[in-house]
Amino acid sequence: MEIQELKALIKESVREVLREERLLLCQVLVPYVSDEEQAEIEAELGSPFEYGDDELIDMTHWVKHGGQVL
Repeated sequence: MEIQELKALIKESVREVLREERLLLCQVLVPYVSDEEQAEIEAELGSPFEYGDDELIDMTHWVKHGGQVL
């Protein structure tokens, strides 16, 4: 195995591990919401399914590209 191939393999492995760890961190940082709390939130703010398209912002591009704003 050549040095460049080894570097590429290590780089991809590190990226994969960082991706997994970032997802685990997100899971830890999201607070637990009980069913009662969720019911209160939905009673006060409604369900996201009830929101109009003009009330939502599609953040897919932002998330996929590391928070870069176009």
